[in-house]
Amino acid sequence: MSRTGIHPTAIIDPAAQLDDGVEVGPYAIIGAKVKIGRDTRVGPHTVIYGRTTIGTDNVIFHHASVGALPQDLKYHGEDSELIIGDRNTIREFTTLHLGTEGGGMVTRVGNDNLLMNYTHVAHDCVVGDHNIVANGTQLAGHVTLTDYCIIGALAGIHQFARIGESALIGAGSMVSQDVAPFCNATGDRAKLFGLNAIGLKRRGFTAEHLRQLKQAYKIMFESKLQVAEAAAQIRKELPGIPEVERFVAFIESSERGVCR
Repeated sequence: MSRTGIHPTAIIDPAAQLDDGVEVGPYAIIGAKVKIGRDTRVGPHTVIYGRTTIGTDNVIFHHASVGALPQDLKYHGEDSELIIGDRNTIREFTTLHLGTEGGGMVTRVGNDNLLMNYTHVAHDCVVGDHNIVANGTQLAGHVTLTDYCIIGALAGIHQFARIGESALIGAGSMVSQDVAPFCNATGDRAKLFGLNAIGLKRRGFTAEHLRQLKQAYKIMFESKLQVAEAAAQIRKELPGIPEVERFVAFIESSERGVCR
């Protein structure tokens, strides 16, 4: 490790592993089990502890807390992990916790995510890629965000809930059940308000994609069919469409039930 970019007031355990190009700001603290990849920047007063692995080109702003012990009374000191991928932006006062034995021992954050100020990512969460999580959002333990989700400010996601691909959660929402892919959910408790059409267009979904997903949405949520019946009808009317299949498969695999 080159000392270039390491502020003299930073406290870095000799056992920590920092790759070339890592920058560490004033008064940051980095523990012994931490590994940080190339060209990641750690802001002033940031604390990174635990068995935490951080990939390349991340930007961690000042006063973030990364790799702290879980807020779970069932945690008894097991040597669990936090794994963060590449090109993430972790803003001020964000907190990310280690996993627990009850959740597979790992909290994971993928690539290209934006976690805004005061976001909390609890133990055993799985955050995929390209998610935008706005200020003050709280992810309880074991929450899953898939990819391209947008979570509005001050939202709260119940433990074990899953947020599907390209779902939009409105600001201030309390989400107690799974939110199906491509959908817009808002409220306390969150309810569906159609598709996240704007987000899908920004991802490059065509008008035909939107028409197909809208048809699947109507069959699943606006008919009186049970989930299994609706899934069978969707597959009959819209066969072989990957986006539709992901929509249906997510709902079929739900254990908490889905927002309606």
